[in-house]
Order: sequence, then structure tokens, then C-alpha cells
Amino acid sequence: MLNGKVALITGGGRGIGRAIALAFAREGARVAVAARSAEQVVQVAAEIGNGAIGVVCDVSSSESVTQMFAQTREQLGEVDILVNNAGIAESATLVTTSDDLWSRHLAINLSGTFYCTRAALPAMLEKKWGRVINIASIAGKTGAPYIAAYSASKHGVMGLTRSVALEVATSGITVNAICPGYVDTDMVTRGIERVTTRTGRTADEALEAIKKMSPQNRLATVEEVAAMALLLASDEGRGINGQGINIDGGSVFY
Repeated sequence: MLNGKVALITGGGRGIGRAIALAFAREGARVAVAARSAEQVVQVAAEIGNGAIGVVCDVSSSESVTQMFAQTREQLGEVDILVNNAGIAESATLVTTSDDLWSRHLAINLSGTFYCTRAALPAMLEKKWGRVINIASIAGKTGAPYIAAYSASKHGVMGLTRSVALEVATSGITVNAICPGYVDTDMVTRGIERVTTRTGRTADEALEAIKKMSPQNRLATVEEVAAMALLLASDEGRGINGQGINIDGGSVFY
């Protein structure tokens, strides 16, 4: 399905990013996984094999993103498929949201997506083929208490997705977002730890409360997100453009 395509996945050292990298590799893509942790990306690249590479990158730095694309280009070729998955999620009431917390979310979640997409598009436009897949969140479509910075950054990702999708719609490129609800990843585990610290609930009680936020009463899996990314990356998904596709069990309907 993706034979010969070069795929770059940020935040590829674990969780959703790792699952997408593995899924793309199984379909024949040449894969670069990027993250701030060298140990993680080297491990995932070794797990994939077949010439996959690990690249150290801080997506909040335009210079680091430029270096990431240069390394990927040198070792694998121009990027055909970009998955903007790197992100953070922290919680605080609005009045206790510090300047640093706010800036971190915008820098990594939103500016990082912008920097990477800007770097990827010239080669895609030249080839007249490309896929940009942004891992957003249902928090990019709705709000919730204590996640103002996170939600604002993901709303920004949705606006960026829709605008760029229209800009390149006649160029053989699609730009879409996947909007998961709660997914069974380390990020959710850390969220449970914060809930137990703040509320005194047990970890099991916190997990059950999170599951109940989905009408299916469960967490999504990283494989479900990867399967959607695979569709969006394929030629069969070429008619899907500018969309934010929810994987949340039906909790959000737009």
C-alpha cells in the first residue's frame, strides 16, 4: 500500500507514534521516527528494521525541525507522508496556568505542527503527492475543565489542518487530523496518576471514570489510531481532506 513512500512520524518513540510507524512499515514505507529521546527512537527504528531511522528532534524549535528533515532526506529521501504526532498534555485551572505551561503547549502542539508541515510541503508540491496527518484530539473540537492550554493548542491544530488542506487541495496532497479521545497510552497513565494525587481516588477508580467518558466505556487503542492513519496515508484515502476524524467511541459528533 505504501511501497517506496518515505514516512516521517514525530513523537514516534512510543504510544500512538510508535504504532503508526510500525503500521506504515508493514505496508512497505521507509520510516523515520523522531522524538526528543534518542534512546526511544533508536529502539523503535531497530524494532522496525528495514532501514528505518531514528532522528532526535525538538519540534518546538524551527532549527531542530530543519535538521530533522535534512537528516531524513539524506538517509531516506524526501518525505512523502508526515505524521505530526509529537505533543504534550498537562492540566491546570486557568488561573494557575503559568506562562511556561501555556507556551509549552503552543510551542510543541501547535508551532511544532506548523514547522514540520511547512518543511514537508515544498517536496510534496514538487512531486504533486503527499500526505500530512496531524494527531489532534477531541479536545480540539470541544473544551473541558483544566485543559485550557491543551485544548487551545489542539483547536489551533484543527484550524491549521483545515486551512492548509484547502491550500493544497489541487496539488495531490491531503491534510487531515485524527482526533482521539482517551487512548491507552503513557499519557493517560500519567493523567491517572495526577487524578489520584489530587483527588485521593485509586488508580482503578480514576481509570473507570476516564472510560465512562466514552459511550463505549473503554479506552481506544493505539492500533485503532494507526489504522486510521494508514487509510489517510493511502491512495484509497485521497478523497478525505481537511477533516478531523474522531476516534472516541461516539462522545463528540462533529
